[in-house]
Formats: sequence, C-alpha cells, structure tokens
Amino acid sequence: MSEVNSVKEAIHKIEHFCAYQERCHDEVVQKLRTMKMDSAEIDEILAHLIQENYLNESRFACSFARGKHRIKFWGKVRIVNELKLRNISTYNINLALKEITPEEYEANFNALAERNWYSIKESNGLKKRKKCCDFLLRKGYESTMVYEKVKELEAGKN
Repeated sequence: MSEVNSVKEAIHKIEHFCAYQERCHDEVVQKLRTMKMDSAEIDEILAHLIQENYLNESRFACSFARGKHRIKFWGKVRIVNELKLRNISTYNINLALKEITPEEYEANFNALAERNWYSIKESNGLKKRKKCCDFLLRKGYESTMVYEKVKELEAGKN
C-alpha cells in the first residue's frame, strides 16, 4: 500500500474502509498503523469517524453476532469469545447477543446438529458421538445443549 501523506487523505481512505463493511475500533487502528499514522493522528481520525458515524462499536457487535450466527451458525460462546478478542465491551457484547432470538438460536442449533450427526460415517457409536460433540462445541454452542442433543440423536438413530 502506498504511504499516505496527509491526515485528510487518510480520513478519506479510512471512510471508504469503514463504509464498505462494519469495522471495530481495533481493525481501524490496525489499518491506520499500516498507513504509517502516529498516535495523535490516529486519535484524531478515530474521533472524526465516530462523530460522523462511520465507526460504531454497538452497531459492529450486533452486525457481527447476527452474521456469524445466521451465516456460519456460530453459537453464543464462540461469538462472545470472538468479540472479546476484538476488545468489544461487555455492554456491547450483551447487546449483540440480544440480536439472536432464542427461537432462531434453537432452530439453527438443531438443524446444524442433525445435519452433522447424519453426515458422520462412523460405525463406532462412541467415536461418532465424540465427533459430533467436538464439532458443535467448536461452533460455540453450550456444552449442556450439545450433550443433550447428541443423547437425543443417539437414542433416535443408533
């Protein structure tokens, strides 16, 4: 990337960066650092972006949670961990989790669990159970939900 000469140029570029998709503060700061901006300039640009509503952590967190759940079928545990990794506040994380309705969460979980269970070609029951549990836990679903669902699937099929 070519070096940016002025704060005005950086603001213009970073506005496009933020308008393209929702960003968290950390992503924007990291991008500004690659543009060779110093701390004072970064603070000035962040203030401008927040004031002009290009950057909004609450909006980012809600969008992130909705998207990851609906498209990648992530559970709440994984969503929370990923948001914490991006230094999102607890308040915004809780706000984001409210975007996922309990009905939608349950429906996505059940569909994912059943699809995975029936796709596993394993004759050994214990191995099949472990593979399914590991998959659902990796997706970020709560362990109690996972183990109950796998027991239910085992009773119904095997």
